[in-house]
Amino acid sequence: MFSIFSTPWWVKITTSEPNCIYYFGPFDSEGEALQAKPGYIEDLQKEGAQQIQSSMQNIAEPKELTIEMGVKPPSS
Repeated sequence: MFSIFSTPWWVKITTSEPNCIYYFGPFDSEGEALQAKPGYIEDLQKEGAQQIQSSMQNIAEPKELTIEMGVKPPSS
């Protein structure tokens, strides 16, 4: 469990299709988050997500765990 003095770790994954940001967690340590990250990426790949990028975030709980960024305009 987290103490009131520690900040949890989150896996932040962004995708271009759908154009979203996902937060997975919280985790007690960066290592724990890194260990879980491949499973989240695999699930998103199975759902057809494209251009997946990930990072580790040592932050307070995000207000939203899934943020839809809206539709990108078509490229000319």
